[in-house]
Amino acid sequence: MNPKVSHLLQPDSVNEHYPRLFAPLELAGRSLKNRIVHASISLHFDAAGGMPQGLLDYHTARAAGGAAMIITEPIGIAAHQGKQRIAAWHDEAHDDLSRWAHTVESHDCRLIGQIQDSGRGRHVPGRVFSAMAPSALPDDLSGSVPRAMSLAEIEGFIDDAARACERLQRAGFSGAEVSAGHGHLFHQFLSPWSNRREDRYGGDLAGRMHFLVELCQAVRALCGEGFILGVKLPGDDGMAGSIGPAEARAIAIHLTGKVKVDYLAYAQGSHSHTLEMHLPDGAYPRMPYLPLVRELSRATPAVPVMALGRITDPAEAEGLLAHDNMALVGLGRPLITDPAWPRKARSGRARDIRYCVSCNTCWKVIVTHTPIACDNNPRAGKPQELESPAPAALKRHVVVVGAGVAGLEAAMTAAQRGHRVTVLGASDEVGGKTRLHAAMPIAESL
Repeated sequence: MNPKVSHLLQPDSVNEHYPRLFAPLELAGRSLKNRIVHASISLHFDAAGGMPQGLLDYHTARAAGGAAMIITEPIGIAAHQGKQRIAAWHDEAHDDLSRWAHTVESHDCRLIGQIQDSGRGRHVPGRVFSAMAPSALPDDLSGSVPRAMSLAEIEGFIDDAARACERLQRAGFSGAEVSAGHGHLFHQFLSPWSNRREDRYGGDLAGRMHFLVELCQAVRALCGEGFILGVKLPGDDGMAGSIGPAEARAIAIHLTGKVKVDYLAYAQGSHSHTLEMHLPDGAYPRMPYLPLVRELSRATPAVPVMALGRITDPAEAEGLLAHDNMALVGLGRPLITDPAWPRKARSGRARDIRYCVSCNTCWKVIVTHTPIACDNNPRAGKPQELESPAPAALKRHVVVVGAGVAGLEAAMTAAQRGHRVTVLGASDEVGGKTRLHAAMPIAESL
């Protein structure tokens, strides 16, 4: 185990099942009760009218379910980002942001707001006139051509981001994560493939990093060192002439030499033909990026690193924390599937976890700007998601016709409510089409 974090495993707080996973950690003077972090994922509840109740319900369940920290979906830091994001660019948003922070922090769970801009990256074809980037190069997927940001726009963006973080801090958020991966705006500045500028924000590595460094420095100056500042960086974007592991290592060293960062995370892929690297599905092995992240973590030994990428089981998470400088485990899809994943793991009930199967339905849904949904958790984002179904006032004999996933879910819910249940299916085995999918070469067997 890394000696830098081993002293945090105090005897009175060691969990008998997963001692590393449930050891406390301190970031920027703020305590985390364990190492489980809900990684950022867009939920796409309609924010046009202010704070959506669905978003609060979703985060309440994950905070109450035992996560130590939740990183939000991207928060709006400037008006050009539209009305789909929760706003932090004006003081009128304070009450909504405060309610959000209280909802999460009241469960001893730290709330971290993510700062990000899509830049030229778009999911729809055609020109998007609000799109901006370091250089006027077309988006690899949509073909939309952005405008190259002026110096005034860069400076204004940095100021907007820092002031948005200050609003989050005043509202009760514990920190912010600057997302500089996934082919979004900051990533575009870091990459020699997408940054062709000839001013101080382009050229060599130091020049391409000025935007990100200055933004992080501005957040630190305005919010102080008692505010958690995390940064998500590209680890390997899979693009020729862009950012591979060697460049990623140099970026991490340069950034942490210029500003105090409380944790780092590494994202893979870009907004291009390598987009699928972002969320490895069932065709990938478990924890496919562990060797890369392990190697990158050695470049910044003084900074805790969060592991990301198809981590689904508590035993996997426990093993990750034994490697090098990894101090946090980022779970996105597993906590969509089961908000009580941490609570169940802590009490030794891993077999009761509703497991993520890496089908990526959640991603397929949100890229169409539809609220989050999960094949394995039909109640995701619904009120009282953590609660067991209420006992039925009148117990009946319920017959469910169909032994596929939907039928089994209906049967389980009915049984939990106290009904006597009979399931009828055409096959000798349950599972329906899911059983056929599980037999495919890329799938894990049932």
